[in-house]
Amino acid sequence: MPFLIIGAVLLLLAAIVLGFARWSFGKAFYMPEKKKKVDPHLFFGNERDMQYKDPMMQWVDRALARPFERVEITSRDGLRLVGRFYPAENSDNRLEIFFHGWRGAALRDGCGAAGLTQKSGVNLLLVDQRAHGESDGNVITFGIKEKYDCLDWVNYAVERFGQDVKIMLSGVSMGAATILMASELNLPPQVKGISADCGYSSPESIIRKVCRDMGISDKLGYPFVCLGARVFGGFSMKDGGAVEAVKNAKVPILIIHGEEDDFVPFSMAREIYDACASEKYYLAVKGAGHGLSFFCDFDTYTAAEKEFQTRIYGD
Repeated sequence: MPFLIIGAVLLLLAAIVLGFARWSFGKAFYMPEKKKKVDPHLFFGNERDMQYKDPMMQWVDRALARPFERVEITSRDGLRLVGRFYPAENSDNRLEIFFHGWRGAALRDGCGAAGLTQKSGVNLLLVDQRAHGESDGNVITFGIKEKYDCLDWVNYAVERFGQDVKIMLSGVSMGAATILMASELNLPPQVKGISADCGYSSPESIIRKVCRDMGISDKLGYPFVCLGARVFGGFSMKDGGAVEAVKNAKVPILIIHGEEDDFVPFSMAREIYDACASEKYYLAVKGAGHGLSFFCDFDTYTAAEKEFQTRIYGD
C-alpha cells in the first residue's frame, strides 16, 4: 500500500510539473493558427508611446500600398516560409532582409524599413518568421531555430539575385536577436552588415526578465519554460544567444536601442555591443520605448542607418 501511495503522489507531482511546463510553453512559444496573422494596424505601447501610433500607422499604410512579389522558401526542417519582396529602382543589387519581432507582423514592425528602402533605392525582403503570418509552424523559438531560417533566406537571395548582391540583415526585437544570433553562422560574403534594433542578449535572459515582470521568480519559472520548450516544442534553450554569437561575428553590426525600453532592457544593447568582435556601431535613442526608436527620433535614426549603409554598401 505505501508503494501505491508513493507512486500516486509521484504521478501527481509529475502531472503538475508537466502542466506548468505546458502552460509556460503556451505563453512563451506556441502560436495558434488563428493568431498568426497579426493586424499590422495593432499598436502595443503604454500611454507615453501613444504619440507614435498615428505616425506608425501612416508608414504601415504606405507599405500596404506598395506593390510586392510574394516569395517562398523551405526551411531546413521542412517549413514553408513566406516573404514579401519589394523591388526598388536603381538598387545596384542592394538588398535588405528584415525580420520582425515576437508575435509581431512584418508589415508593422518593418514599415520603417519599407519606407526608407523605397527612398534609398534598396530592394527589400520582409519575411514572416516561422509561426507568424503566412509562414508554417506554430512554435516560436526566440531565435534558436530562426537564425537558421535567416541563413536560408540569405542563401535564397544569393541564388536569386546572383553573386554580386549586397545584403544587409535588419530586424527589431526578436528579429534583431535572430540576426545577431545568425552572425556566428557561416554567412556568405554577400552579407555586408547587420542592423539590429532592440534585440535581447539571449533567449534565457529575456525569458527570465519576463518571468520577473509577471511576478514569478525566474529561478522558479525558467526551469518550467525550459522543460516546456524541450517536451512540447522539441528544442533546447541552451543556445547562448546574441551576446555569445557576436563574439564570433565577422560583419559590421549596428546596435540600436531605445533608452526607455521597458520590454527588452536597454542594458542588453551594451552587453551585445561590448561582446561584439567585428566592426561595430552603437545608437542609444533617448526617450524611445520598445521598438519605437525610429519614430521617437526619426532624424537621428535615419542618419545612423544611412551612414551605416554607406559603410557596408559603399558610396
